[in-house]
Amino acid sequence: MMLEKNLFASESRRPITCIIADGVLSFAGDFSEEKGIPLIYFSTISACSFWAYLRIPELIEAGEISVKGIGMDQIEKSVPGMEGFLRYRDLPSFCRVNNINDPKLHTVNSETSQTTRAQAVILNTFEDIEGPIVSHIRKHIPRLFTIGPNHSHLKSRLAEKTAENSVLSASFWAEDRSCLDWFNAQPPKSVIYVSFGSITVVSREQLLEFWHGLVNSGQRFLWVMRPDSIVGEGGQSQIPKELEESTKARGYMVGWAPQEEVLNHEAVGGFLTHCGWNSTLESIVAGVPMICWPYFADQTTNSRFVSEVWKIGLDMKDTCDREIIEKVVREIMEERKEEFLERAENMAILARKAVREGGSSYCNLDALIDYIKTMII
Repeated sequence: MMLEKNLFASESRRPITCIIADGVLSFAGDFSEEKGIPLIYFSTISACSFWAYLRIPELIEAGEISVKGIGMDQIEKSVPGMEGFLRYRDLPSFCRVNNINDPKLHTVNSETSQTTRAQAVILNTFEDIEGPIVSHIRKHIPRLFTIGPNHSHLKSRLAEKTAENSVLSASFWAEDRSCLDWFNAQPPKSVIYVSFGSITVVSREQLLEFWHGLVNSGQRFLWVMRPDSIVGEGGQSQIPKELEESTKARGYMVGWAPQEEVLNHEAVGGFLTHCGWNSTLESIVAGVPMICWPYFADQTTNSRFVSEVWKIGLDMKDTCDREIIEKVVREIMEERKEEFLERAENMAILARKAVREGGSSYCNLDALIDYIKTMII
C-alpha cells in the first residue's frame, strides 16, 4: 500500500502522531486502526449537510428519501434540528434516487458513518452560524472542532505574524484579473457576481435562460464561464454572439476570477452561486447576499439554510427559468437589497469575530493543536 510505504519509508523518522484525513476516505480509518495511529477526520462540507448524511439510516427507515422524485416538497422529520423547514428536495443530492437500494446512497452512508470511529472530527464552520446543528452532531462525535471559515482563519493567523493581509489562492484555473479593473468603474453594490464553481456544468438551454434572466433584470453582472462549463461544447466560444454583444455595456465575462477579491470588492452586491460550501463561506465572510442554484451533493442543503435559516439569500434550486432568474436577481439587487445586505453584513461580523483571537474558531483551533500534542509519544 502506497500510504504505508510513504509513511514508514525511514526507520529514523519520528513516530507518526496522528493522521488527519478527508472525511470520506474510510480506508484511512482501516489503516489507522491497523497501525494503532490516532485518526482525525476533516469534513469539508457544512455541518448541516454532514448531519444530514449521518442521519441517512434514519431517513431510509422513516421513508423520507425521495424515490423517483416523489414527495419532494414534503418536510422531513428524521434530522433533529431541521424539522419543520427541510424538504426532501433539500437533502443532499445523493438522497435523490430511483431505488432505495441505490449504491450511491449506501456508499455515502457507509463512508460518512466511518467518521464516528475517529478520535476527533474537524469542521470548516463556526459556532455562531451552525451551533445548534453542531450540538446535535456532538452527541455522536463528542470531540468535534469547528475552526472555520478556514480561508479567513488562515489569513487572520498569518496577519498576526506578518502584519499583512495576504491574498491567497488555491484555484485550479488561471485567474483573469481584468475583471477587477472593470469593477473599479462600477457603482457600489451594483454588480451581481455569477459563478458556479469549478465542477458545475450547464446545458446550452440553461446557459441561455441564465443569460436572458440576467439581461432582462437590467443589472450589471460579472459572469465566470469556465471553458468546460457547457455540457458537450467548447465553452465561452459557444455563447451566442448577439447576446454577448448586446450586454457589453453592463456585463463582463471571464474564464475564472479571483473570487475572494471579487466578493470583497465594493461594487459587488450579490452572488449567484452553486452554493458549494467554500463559496458559501467566502460570500458570508464578505457580507454578500446569495442567490443559490445548487448543483449536487451538500449544495442542496446549504442553499436551504442560506434562504430559510440564515436568511441571507434566496434559493432557486430545481429550476432554470429566465423569468424566475430575473425576479430573484431584482429581489436581491433592488427590491429587498437593503434587507439582505444588512443581514449578510451582520453574519459577516460574526464570521470575522470567530477567527480573531478569543473567537470560537480561534480557540477551537488552539484546542485542536493542544489535543494533538497530547498524542505525542
